[in-house]
Formats: sequence, structure tokens, C-alpha cells
Amino acid sequence: MDKYTPRDYRPDAAPIGYPDPDIIALDPRFNKYRLGATPIKRIATGYLWSEGPAWNGVGRYLLWSDIPNNVQWRYLNEDHHVSVFRNPADYSNGNTFDFQGRQIACEHGTRRVVRYEHSGAVTVLADRYDGKPLNAPNDVVVHPDGGIWFTDPGYGTMANYEGFKGELLLKEAVYRIDPVTAQIVKVTDDLDKPNGLCFSPDYKKLYIVDTGSPQNIRVWNVTDDNQLTDDILFTDMKMEIDGVQVAGGSDGVRCDTDGNLWAAAGWGGAGYDGVHIFAPDRTRIGLIRLPEPCSNLCFGGPRRNRLFMTASQSVYAVYVEAQGAHIS
Repeated sequence: MDKYTPRDYRPDAAPIGYPDPDIIALDPRFNKYRLGATPIKRIATGYLWSEGPAWNGVGRYLLWSDIPNNVQWRYLNEDHHVSVFRNPADYSNGNTFDFQGRQIACEHGTRRVVRYEHSGAVTVLADRYDGKPLNAPNDVVVHPDGGIWFTDPGYGTMANYEGFKGELLLKEAVYRIDPVTAQIVKVTDDLDKPNGLCFSPDYKKLYIVDTGSPQNIRVWNVTDDNQLTDDILFTDMKMEIDGVQVAGGSDGVRCDTDGNLWAAAGWGGAGYDGVHIFAPDRTRIGLIRLPEPCSNLCFGGPRRNRLFMTASQSVYAVYVEAQGAHIS
């Protein structure tokens, strides 16, 4: 792998030559997903910590959060226009859309998971467990049965930068909101800091990122009654860069229709930050290098073949020959 030199992403910079040198196949299996005549583009910048990208298929827009600035932003597909979507946003982090097209957001500031109805009303889906306030919900995914799964590591309550500093009253955990009873069920508290999560294409596996100690990604089997069993270490995210073993970490994750896991990565320095792509057999097969740590990602565009990546102060996008397995 060539030594990484961050390139100039300013709009007036000289265009990058094809194939884009920062889209790298580490295994021949990645070649089918890499397009030779498309560049990584920075579509927005100027944020403090961009997170929670989610694609709205009906509106054809990308939504994401700038947590410290307490704002949600929107990128329009047809003319690349970027504008404020919601301000204030209760220091929201992870976002998604359910199967009815309603936005679901994890709010650090209020320690809750909410749903925005088509009328504009806000429905609180979860704010307490076992009689105690949640820590600070972080990331969220939806299941075809209507269940909503979310992580609660508490980052938004540990300091005043991304929420309001306070006491964590619950063990960090992952929860499911039942679509019929609205009951909040703890599905696991085995991770130190459960963060990003996603289902496999068939919803029979659940990947969860641990950003605590040690940093890694684990995968569980999902039973028919929504229990998690037989978890294994999927990857520890360690990688050799220029002959040196680097121990970075992941944050957000998404699966494509072939079952590959696309993991936002950072904290490993030059050549590591970006998106790491893993085959179902846990082999790292590809790398999309970015000049900033990548916090999260989602597939979007009318064909779900454009990868959007929130990365620290910016948002990047690139077309790939893969399609996102799920709606957001």
C-alpha cells in the first residue's frame, strides 16, 4: 500500500486522477466493488464533530448531526445544496429512518430516543430503563418487525461538549424497543462502550462496535425471539501501516447486500482513517482513506450505491459498486 498523503479537497483544487488512489483493494474480492472512474468527494465541511448520517429515500437527502453545535444538517441530492435541517437538535447523535419514513434520533441532551412523526410531532420512544434515565443513546437501527435497537454508552453525559455532563446511572448496554408493547428490553450489556451497530442483510446477525477497552467489533446471532447468542470477535481493527502495527478503532458500521461490513474507522493516523471493508469471513478486503477520522457512514442515493461518510469536521461521499443492505 502506498504511503498516504492527504490531498487537497477544496472545490478549486485540481481534480484527482483515476483510479482514485485512496480507494484500495487489499484483497481481490474488493475489486468488484471499486469503481475505476469515480472520486471521493468532500460534500460539506466546517463542523465540529459530524455524526449519524442517514439517507431519506423519498426526499432524496442525506441527514446528519453536528453534535457539539447542536444542529442537524441536510444535503440535497439534486443540486448538492447543504442547509440546516433542525436547530436546536438536542445534541442528537445517531439517526435513521423507519420503514414508514419517519426520522428516529438518539439525543444526548435529553438522554432519549425520539421519533419525528409526519405531522412534525415528537414521540419519545425511550428515555428510561429500570426506572433510571438512560445514559445518552448513541446509535440506532430498525428491524422489519418494527423493533428499534439502540446503544447507550453515555458519551453525551460524560462531558459538556456533546451534551450535558452528568452521572451515568446505568451499565452501558444495548436495548430493543418492542413495536407492540413499547417495552424497552436490554439485549446485552457485555460491551464496555457499545456504539455503532447494524444488522446483516438477512437480519440474523447483529454487529456492534465497542469503542471502550478494548476497541473492537463483535457479532451476535439474532434468534427468532430477538435474543442475542453466540457472539464472537469479528475484528479488533488492528492494521499494519508502513510496517507498523496500528491499533485504531471503529465507530459506525453498515452492511451491503453481499454481507460485507463497512466500518468507519479512526484514531490510527495517516493511512488508517476512513472506511475499512470486511468480507463476511472477517477478512479486511478494502480501504477508503480519508484525511480525518471517520465517525459513521451510510449508503444512499436513488440506488443505495453512494457511500456517505461523516468524518470529524466534514462529510465525504463516493460511488461504489455495492448497495446498502438496508434503507438507511
